[in-house]
Parts: sequence; structure tokens; C-alpha cells
Amino acid sequence: MLAGEGLVSRRVSVVRSIAYGDGPRRSVDVYRPEGTTDAPVVVFFYGGRWQGGSKRTYGFVGRALARRGIVAVVADYRVYPEVAFPGFVEDGAAAIRWTASSIRELGGDPQRIFVMGHSAGAYIAAMLALDGRWLAAAGYSGSLAGLIGLSGPYDFLPIRDPALIHVFGGGNRPETQPIRHVQPRPPRSLLITGTGDRLVDPANSRRLAARLKEAGGSVRLVRYRHVGHALTVVALALPTPLRWLLPVTDEVTAFVNAMSAPVIADARVGAEMA
Repeated sequence: MLAGEGLVSRRVSVVRSIAYGDGPRRSVDVYRPEGTTDAPVVVFFYGGRWQGGSKRTYGFVGRALARRGIVAVVADYRVYPEVAFPGFVEDGAAAIRWTASSIRELGGDPQRIFVMGHSAGAYIAAMLALDGRWLAAAGYSGSLAGLIGLSGPYDFLPIRDPALIHVFGGGNRPETQPIRHVQPRPPRSLLITGTGDRLVDPANSRRLAARLKEAGGSVRLVRYRHVGHALTVVALALPTPLRWLLPVTDEVTAFVNAMSAPVIADARVGAEMA
């Protein structure tokens, strides 16, 4: 049984559209477990090929985490063509900075901030966790508690899609790739992917996990057989009786709860679930 299983579901309160910067796409919704203080915090970024998406669509992520005792911050960010790389990464960093300075008032512990994303959002999360320049430039001087990536693109050069070439300012820019920014002793990481993903090659997660392990990191790689791209995040919407079919919520909860446990010297890479 995963450590996240069997927890009592909590009532959730929501505070919507808190600005972390200027403009309509620079705001967050915060999902808070009622009655909690100093709870762990997860900042979540959704996917959309860096060209679309809305935090309103991902309330199910915030509620799923808050019911497990986690304060969830679901962030909007600017997308192409309003911005290209690195604008959306800079927005992610600004959202983290806001969270660190404000989340205690909403029941969260600013010393336990995890960054999480799906697809393009997992890319943003990984860039923030692995390349410290973005958070430093935003004025955040703390350390993230961990990285949680769902079906993320972390190592995808050369880019052949004409639209994405515009998004990233070229088809072969190594500095745009999260895997190129892994430093010694990287943050604890949970990478989840599906072997049936046809949109983002699941080998992205495998390669990043291997690189994190080489750098001395603690990483758990979960590969769900025959699962496609969207299901790794949609699984968070599953009702409790069906969650065993794709236990992403349990994996994320267990990872967050393990923050207080000692770091395991041998990183766990290659876990595979049906």
C-alpha cells in the first residue's frame, strides 16, 4: 500500500484568481484543506503545448490534493504568442515566489513547496526545479522540496514542429531543455508517464530519471503500461473507489508525505505499474 492510501478525505475551501503578477494570465487558484496549518504545498502547472490552457479546467487537481491534506496552488501563466521561451518559465518562477511569501496565510508551509506539472506544465516545473537561475531572478531564495512531473517533455531536441520552433526561438537550443540543467544533488523527484503516450515520448521521463540518478538525486520513475498522455493527470479526477486503477493521486501524496523521511541513497528508477 502506498503511503498516500487510506487518508481521510478533507473538506476543501478555494480562493480564486489571486494575482502574482500583472495581466489576466498571471494569477493562481488556491485549494486549501479546511482546518489545516503549515501543510505541505504543491504548485501545479497545466499543459497545453505552451500555447493554451486555463487553471479553471484543473480544479480537479487542486481538490484531489487538498483532500489529502496538501495546499494546492494551480497557476495560470502566459503562453505563445503573448510570450515565447522563457516567458512562461519566468511566470512559473513568479508564481513560486508569490507562494513562498503568501501561502502561510492560506494554511501552507513555505518551507515545503513542491513544484508539479503535466505535459508542458511538467516542463515548466522541471526547469524551475533544475535550473536555479529562474527562481533566483524572481527573488526566491529558498529550496524546493521536490519535483513532480506527469508526462513531461524534458529532452526533446531537435524540435520539428514549426509552431514549437517559434515557441522556443529555434529548433535546436540546448539551453531550453530541462535535462541539460541537472546539477549535482538535484531535488527529490517523482516522474510519472505512460508507455502508451503518443504525444510526449515516455523516454523523456526515463532519460531524465537516469540523469538525476547519475547526479546523486533521489528519483522515483513510475511507468503505467498502455496509459496515454492525458490519463496521467486525468487520473487525479478518479473517484476514490476507482483510484486503484491508476493511483497517481496516491503516488503524489506518498511522495509529498515522504518529505520528512531520510533521503534514500540508492535512487529508485524503473518502477513500472500495470
